[in-house]
Amino acid sequence: MLTVSVMLVLFVVLLVFMQFLKLQWMRRQFPPGPTPYPFVGNLLQMNFQIHHEILKKMAKIHGNVFTLWLSDIPVVVLQGFQAVKEGLTVHAEDVAGRPTSRTFHILTHGNGVMFSNGRLWKQQRRFGLATMRKMGVGKKDQEYRLQKEAYHLVEYFEKTNGEPLDPTMPVVHTVSNVICSVIFGHRFSKDDENFHRLIESIDTIAAFGNSASFFVYEMFPWLASHFLAPFKQTISSINFVNAVLAKELESHREKGKPDENKDFIDYYLDEIDKTKGHADATYDEENLIQTIFDLFLAGIETTATTLRWALLYMVVYPDIQEKVQKELDAVLGCSRLICYEDRKKLPYTNAVIHEIQRYSNIILIALPRQSVKDTELLGFPVPKNTIILSNIDSVLSDPGQWETPDQFNPGHFLDEDGNFVNREAFLPFSIGHRVCMGELLARMELFIVFSTLLQAFTFTLPEGVKEANTKFVFGSTMRPPPYQLCAIPR
Repeated sequence: MLTVSVMLVLFVVLLVFMQFLKLQWMRRQFPPGPTPYPFVGNLLQMNFQIHHEILKKMAKIHGNVFTLWLSDIPVVVLQGFQAVKEGLTVHAEDVAGRPTSRTFHILTHGNGVMFSNGRLWKQQRRFGLATMRKMGVGKKDQEYRLQKEAYHLVEYFEKTNGEPLDPTMPVVHTVSNVICSVIFGHRFSKDDENFHRLIESIDTIAAFGNSASFFVYEMFPWLASHFLAPFKQTISSINFVNAVLAKELESHREKGKPDENKDFIDYYLDEIDKTKGHADATYDEENLIQTIFDLFLAGIETTATTLRWALLYMVVYPDIQEKVQKELDAVLGCSRLICYEDRKKLPYTNAVIHEIQRYSNIILIALPRQSVKDTELLGFPVPKNTIILSNIDSVLSDPGQWETPDQFNPGHFLDEDGNFVNREAFLPFSIGHRVCMGELLARMELFIVFSTLLQAFTFTLPEGVKEANTKFVFGSTMRPPPYQLCAIPR
């Protein structure tokens, strides 16, 4: 019995040693980085999370391009503005892929825009961008939708009569209805139970993406799928969202093709019919549903979280809120509807919105890329099918690019004469071939909703509350902690 036990121990030790040697041999093909442990790689050093502070510490030791190991999977990390910019643009086509992990496969099956690859991705993205333009994103048609949703939000705040409220749900409903009006051609009532569950499901799916459960599932899929509650909740949420989208698709088919006021689904169904029988076409109902799913996943959480930070910062920095209101009053008056074009006449307001995005920095790590061929990143060899992570936090807080990176300072986007200035290191939507498809819609939404709210209200802390907590809650996006404010009509 003792002999068997000894042999078993020796076998395990040998297995661990062989795994260690394998990792050391593989490391030679990649940029330097912390020493990986057998079977877990660097996950223990990372506390099973990809956290921006851990990446910052590692970059100080290993440089702005370094390699982490998630078990035996290498991940190249880009740290700081120069590394991210050059890494994603010098050989942009080489790093335009997405990894095909177990989780991403369950989420998308390789369809849609966000996690697809190759010809399928290029067709779906090209169609998505073209359709957004046809639907008026960046034009008056879309402005009307945004003004309408901003008005509904103003109405909601007015009904509170200046009493304390948590702005989370009304803001999320507003942003969600913007996406719904673009995709479905209609909005939902805030009392609709399915609408609430849809938002909650999207939130559950997004939260799973940068949790310890994600890595546990990647390493031990059978164990996680049977015993991990967050994984089961995520699968349930994916199924519910897909069911809602399938129901909307069926409703559109029953109504037939409209001659005008087409939504995203209408345009896509037209494209399916036009390309039927084309051997190279990738337009079908599976890709339609997944593309809509992707737009929801990318468009709701990010914009809603940014607006929640925006209101919190106005409470924390009342002098900045007052300057925005003075500019709005002087240029637009107290009641005129706000258009996206107005940003050119409102440099301070525009600068404040950009600084909110920079300082809140809600996406610390951009969605992973993957090299589609052997390539180089800043002089380091990167083999084909290597995952690449860009630390956006290190760009938006790069001390070499921002005068006061750790302070909320709208002056980052103003010149000496008070004119708005674009900054090259302002990359909240990422950069390169995978830059956010909904960037223009998000920019319009943030400007119109934020400016409309500050035109209508002054936001203050509830009576008796001396200060607000601005320490972010770590997750799929960096959210503000729960807070309450008072919307005082102006």
